[in-house]
Amino acid sequence: MTLKKINMALAGYANVGKSVIFNHLTGLHQHIGNWPGKTIEKAEGTLYYKGYTIDVLDLPGIYSLSTHSFEELITREYIVSVKPDFIANTVDATNLETNLILTLQLLELEKPLVLALNMVDLLKRKGITIDFEKFEKILEIPIIPVIATQGKGLAEIIDQGINLTNKPIVPKTPKYGKEVETRIEQLSILLQNIELLYPKRFTAIKLLEKDTEIENLIRAKHPEILEIAQNLSLELEKIHGHSSSIVIADERCLLASHIAKQIRTITKPQKASAHEILDIITGHKILGYPVMLIILGLMFFTVFKGGSYLSSFLENLFSTLQVNFYSTFGNSIYAALIWSGIASFLALIEIALPYILPFYFFLFILESVGYLARVAFLMDHLMHKLGVHGKACIPLILGFGCNVPACLSCRIMETERERFITGLLTVFVPCSAVTVIIAGLVGKYVGVGWALGLYLLIFLIIFIIGKAAAIITPGEPTELIMGMPSYKLPNMKAIAFQTWFRLKEFIFIAGPIVIISGILIEGASLLNLLAPISNFLSPITAGWLGLPPAIGILLLFGILRKELILVLLASILGTTNFILVLTKTQLLILALVSMLYIPCAATIAALYKEFGWKKTLLITFLKIALAIIVGGLALRVLNFIPHLY
Repeated sequence: MTLKKINMALAGYANVGKSVIFNHLTGLHQHIGNWPGKTIEKAEGTLYYKGYTIDVLDLPGIYSLSTHSFEELITREYIVSVKPDFIANTVDATNLETNLILTLQLLELEKPLVLALNMVDLLKRKGITIDFEKFEKILEIPIIPVIATQGKGLAEIIDQGINLTNKPIVPKTPKYGKEVETRIEQLSILLQNIELLYPKRFTAIKLLEKDTEIENLIRAKHPEILEIAQNLSLELEKIHGHSSSIVIADERCLLASHIAKQIRTITKPQKASAHEILDIITGHKILGYPVMLIILGLMFFTVFKGGSYLSSFLENLFSTLQVNFYSTFGNSIYAALIWSGIASFLALIEIALPYILPFYFFLFILESVGYLARVAFLMDHLMHKLGVHGKACIPLILGFGCNVPACLSCRIMETERERFITGLLTVFVPCSAVTVIIAGLVGKYVGVGWALGLYLLIFLIIFIIGKAAAIITPGEPTELIMGMPSYKLPNMKAIAFQTWFRLKEFIFIAGPIVIISGILIEGASLLNLLAPISNFLSPITAGWLGLPPAIGILLLFGILRKELILVLLASILGTTNFILVLTKTQLLILALVSMLYIPCAATIAALYKEFGWKKTLLITFLKIALAIIVGGLALRVLNFIPHLY
């Protein structure tokens, strides 16, 4: 018997448990990709239930159905174009006033809707009681109490969705104040006989909100209606003294608050709970910062220490593979090329497993418990100096582990402008590979103070580049608008799934390009092309940067993986005691240039995936030029410090 097919969409704010519900429902039957033509994540999965095949789509976390971000536009276009059989609107039960604002907008789209009221287990602790029966009567849609982390209420969501599919019910659209309603009705009548993608009432509301996409649709077909809508908007603005979009937003907020008051009873607990005390401390304008430094510091310490041990273990594990490979396949040109590809992939695994795996694991734990939202809030003021908002600190933090996942995580930013600026800054963050170079060249031979100085210099450069990019890049910065989720216990199953998908994405993106790069470099070596390359680059390496000509080869291999600079330096110089061959000034310059110059192959692949070739080439050439210019200028400055010799 053929299974009946149902399309289900999960919609809601960020951090309300949508992804937890998605993972519970779909398990291993899911895949992560990007929306066509966008760098925004698309999570799809399949559920088999009571003779139905249910395709589940986890829509991006949004705060409205306007066009302020790609995520909002994608969500509403998907709902009206693909027309899912039903939408499960996930709502934080402890924050009804805020979450219901999006619910009201989903009702305006007139699609079958089920309200999944998540985190009901937190209500008792907060002294909150909800009258579910009254709630359903007001909204006239199914409302299901859910504890997503425990999988409770999820079957009921699907059951109600199946009922709506078999007996489609157009939900009642919310009604606003008389002044707004009068103008919505006027526009709805004018739109009555016009073919539109969106419902008539929704279109009328968006015209009053001055939604640019809806305005363009109407302008192309009936410009006279757009003129009337603009006049009606102006009338609202004269009455209220605010933009018409703010007037309608206020109406939604007022209605959401009114509904919440009708169905909710609050008994204020006599004593603040541990969660509330934790919330106060971690979000405090003074105490929040040292707490943040301690938490992130412990995370980095654990990742780098644990990653170092695991990396050494994998290095020892793979150490005999080369000998075994050549003993099996012989020492031929073809064998050398094949081995170079294998060795490159093994090197990638040595980075991915030790550092990226625990980094993502801890990051998703912090996100799951609700702490990352506090980090974004605390960092918002500083990030605004760089032309972005607080959420940009998350990719920048990721960059200390590896620039690849940092680039991929830029998709959390709302606009294309902010995604690009954040991506540009992340590739300048010293990753764990660069940390190895700084520690091995500067920290060991020149001094820890000089190593810290390099970090301070790179942070200054990141700040300058951010300021410049914010001025040059077209567009306006957006404000940080995000819900502050309640603290809750992490769902380890969901975290394991998220970590696995991120790790898999990293390997699939970086793997092919790293293997190809390794083979090409090995081919150049076998064809004796490396010496001419050194001579060709010597005006820069020797003349401008004051380094031995052979360093040009190191920088070339560093494109594949930055740590190879140290490995090959020992091979070229014939010693691991670099201070015997290079001066302290040369060690500083080499570390500085390595830190600034071209991203590794895996990072270039991630940049291409997120921003396309044009912006990837722009960032790449910017880094090369900056490394050469800053390195040469630093040499001239350091030459005035005699004790470095």
